[in-house]
Order: sequence, then C-alpha cells, then structure tokens
Amino acid sequence: MASKTSKGRMSWWQLSLLGVGCTLGTGFFLGTSMAIEKSGPAVLIPFLVAAIGTYLVYEALVKMSVDNPDKGSFRTYAKQAFGKWAGFSNGWVYLISEMLIMGSQLMALGIFTQFWFPSLPLWIATSIYAVLGLFVILTGMKGFENFQNIFGVLKTAAIVVFIVVAVMLVIKGFNSEPRQLDAFMENYQSFFSEGVKGIWLGLLYAFYAFGGIEVMGLLVIDLKDPKQAPKAGKVMIVVLTTIYVMAIAFALTLVPWGAFHVDESPFITALENYHIPYVTDIINGILIIAGFSTMVASLYAVLTIITTLAEDQDAPACLAKKGRMNVPFPAFLFITGGLLFAIVIGFLIPEKIFEYFITAAGLMLIYNWLFILVTYAKLMDLTTVQHMKNGIGMVLIVVTVSGTLGEKTSRLGFFVSLLFIVIIGIATMFKMKKWRNHQRT
Repeated sequence: MASKTSKGRMSWWQLSLLGVGCTLGTGFFLGTSMAIEKSGPAVLIPFLVAAIGTYLVYEALVKMSVDNPDKGSFRTYAKQAFGKWAGFSNGWVYLISEMLIMGSQLMALGIFTQFWFPSLPLWIATSIYAVLGLFVILTGMKGFENFQNIFGVLKTAAIVVFIVVAVMLVIKGFNSEPRQLDAFMENYQSFFSEGVKGIWLGLLYAFYAFGGIEVMGLLVIDLKDPKQAPKAGKVMIVVLTTIYVMAIAFALTLVPWGAFHVDESPFITALENYHIPYVTDIINGILIIAGFSTMVASLYAVLTIITTLAEDQDAPACLAKKGRMNVPFPAFLFITGGLLFAIVIGFLIPEKIFEYFITAAGLMLIYNWLFILVTYAKLMDLTTVQHMKNGIGMVLIVVTVSGTLGEKTSRLGFFVSLLFIVIIGIATMFKMKKWRNHQRT
C-alpha cells in the first residue's frame, strides 16, 4: 500500500484522530478485564504508567521520523543505527507482533459476537470479520484513512457515552441504591488488595491498550508538515489516557472488581445488572466496531512492513510486486494467510486463545518499542534530560516484560514470544552469513 498517493495531505489533527482510531480497540475494551483481574482496583496505576511509557516511545520515534521521514519508519532507523541485521530482525519482530495482534482482535470480535449469538462457532464469526477486513484493505490508503477516521470518532463517542451513563447511575445509585455505595466502598477499601505484584502483572495489558503508536510512525511521511507529528502524538495520548482512566474508574464505581471476567468487556459487566434497555447491546456493537477497526489497522501495518521488507530484500521480493489493485497482490495474499492461520488456531484451541494471543502480541510489540528507544539513543544526539527519559522508558518496558513471569498464563505467552525471537535470531544469522558471502564475491 504505497503512501505516495497521500503524501503531504494529512493535517496533524487528522494524524491524531487516525492514531486514536488505530489504538482504541480490543486491547482496551476487552484486555482491561485481564488487567483488572491481575491488579484489582489499582489497575488505574498500570494504565497511567503505560501512558508515560507510550509517550516516551512515541517521542523517540517521532523525532527520528521528523529528522528523516521514511516509509520504513523504525525499521529503517534501526538499520541506519546498527546495520542490516537490525533492520531485518526489527521488521520481522514487528511483523509477527502485528500478526499476533490480528489474531487477538479476531478472537475478541468472535467473543463479542457470541454475546448476541451464543451458539455461533468462534471460527465462523472470525472468518466473517477477516473477509470484511481484507475488503477495507483493498480500498487502498484513502479508504483506510476514511474508515479509521469515522470509526475513531464512533469509538471515542462510545466511551464518552459510557462515562455519561455511568455518571448518571452513580448519582442515582448513591441516592437510592445501597448496592451502588457497597460496590464503591468495596473497591475503595480493597484498592491495593493485589499489592505491588498485581500492578506489576497488569502492566502488560495496560501497555497493550496503547498499541498502535507505531502505525502513527509509519504515517508521519503523509503529514503536510512532519514537524507537527509530536503535537499529534501528545494530543492522542492525552485523549486516550483521559478516557481510559475515566472509563475504568466509573466501571469500578458501578460493580465490585471481582465481578469482572476476562471473557467479557468490563463495560458490559458494569452495566448489565442495571437492565437499561439496549445499552449493553449498543456498547457491544461499539466493541465490535472498535475491534474491527484495530484489526484493520494491524492489517495495514503488516501490509506496509512486509512490502518494505520485500523491497529491501529482507523478505521474498515478489511480495512487493505491484499489480492493478491498490495493494501489492502477493503481500495481500500473505496477510490473508496470516488471518487464516489465526482462525485455525482459534478453532483448535479456543479455551484460552485470546489471553495467549494478547500476551504474546503485547510482548512482541514492546520488544519493538524497546528497540525504538535503543535506536533513538544511537542515532540522535540526546541531551542529558533526553537520555534520562529514554532510560526511564527502557526500564518501564523491562519491568513490564518481567511481570509476565509472575503468572502461569502470561508466562506461557512470554515463552511463545521468546520462541519467535529465537526463530528470528536464527534467520538473522543466516542472512548475515549470506550478506558476508555476497560482500566477498
């Protein structure tokens, strides 16, 4: 999907809106339940910490992008900083992380759909969304931007509606319903019930809710004025953090934290006992829109990165071959295969598949974020303050990764991500050997 067709046409606020559209999805709408399960009411702390870490990574990425706009973004910068091996490995780590994210979004979409159709098999629901997502990608860059902008507004509006409804219920409940006050007091008194370990375990799921900033890095080249990219990111992260924290806080005000389950959105759980006509159905519909939107964003990211890998001969060159369509057809077949693989995996082991997917995907994503920070330190002349901020970002990511070792399910996701890293490492060594032989020749 070439960005040349839209280069220089995007305003900073459009990039900010697009960032919200690409980020606000099932990582927040469903993954938050997992964060609550690990952290209890103190889940707000991991989200605030993740917001700080996200901003530090985005700031590093966007400064490199402004200094040297390139459609390869972080992969190109890694290559410039450390050589071909870094560009190759960085690109493939990100590619696999986005494919895992595609899988987690598909599984979440299936779960949301089963809220309305409990007997519908998960693989059928995911197949329908996969076909629709591929259709959006076929509309090209312009269609993708329009789609994400519209859905970004819808998703943000949905969270605002939830907050408004929650405020009304809180006001009404404190005046007339003892259970409302009981839920609030229970969560308040048990705020740190899961301790520091709970906050530690919940960090990954909070970071995952901010996954999508790297797509903004890929789109900086499309800005009218790339120097306004930092403003776009600041606005996006402030907006997301505000609505994330407010929505979670009100959800925890409505029901005790123990009522939330990993297989249901916390916002549906928070409202379903109040029997408000159609509200849970409307929210579930918005959750589907959100999940579908972020799945399409992952499809776009995979298509972009596999194309640039192919153009640099870090993937089969045929994948970048252009045809009559708006996208390289071989690369389109590649992402179709990735979706098919996710559907098959979900069909074979549906029990805990979403949690495994989201853990492995989140880890692979922040491995990439860590490399962005390392690349930033290598390429740019940083001040003492910038070095400190970069170091803080690295520490937050390392602490988040280590948190996955503290619990059985996330530990399995860690080992899955480690397996992918080892495979990419082996492939990188083969490529390095090939490069050396080519240089001798």
